[in-house]
Amino acid sequence: MKQENITNFVNNLCKNTLMEHLGMQFIEVEAGRVVATMPVDYRTVQPMGRLHGGATVALAESVGSIGSSFIVDTEKFHVLGVEISASHIGTTTENEVIALGTLIHHGKSSHVWEIRVQDKNDKLISLCRLTCRIIPKRI
Repeated sequence: MKQENITNFVNNLCKNTLMEHLGMQFIEVEAGRVVATMPVDYRTVQPMGRLHGGATVALAESVGSIGSSFIVDTEKFHVLGVEISASHIGTTTENEVIALGTLIHHGKSSHVWEIRVQDKNDKLISLCRLTCRIIPKRI
């Protein structure tokens, strides 16, 4: 499947969800790598006008979860985010952040993702790690 078709499918899948509400857009989805953007605007800032750490974590978890869903047979397995950590390192004055997710462990029952959230100038905003549990669907 072409990358454009994959990202269109994923972005359509996110309609009427938190991801759409926060303005997330997936721009690259392939085995072991996911890239998405999120605006820094009224939906994603805290009262002082800075990017909200919770919005950043939501972006990171969305990137890793979509990445894991892309590499498992979703007819047979559920993907559940079970643990996430985030080190908020900086902030940005840019109007958008980008999350770069890389699969660092691909096991049968778990995946671990590293997600770097940065601005368009490559300034690191947050470094996150997500563990996804891969569980069989019950028939």
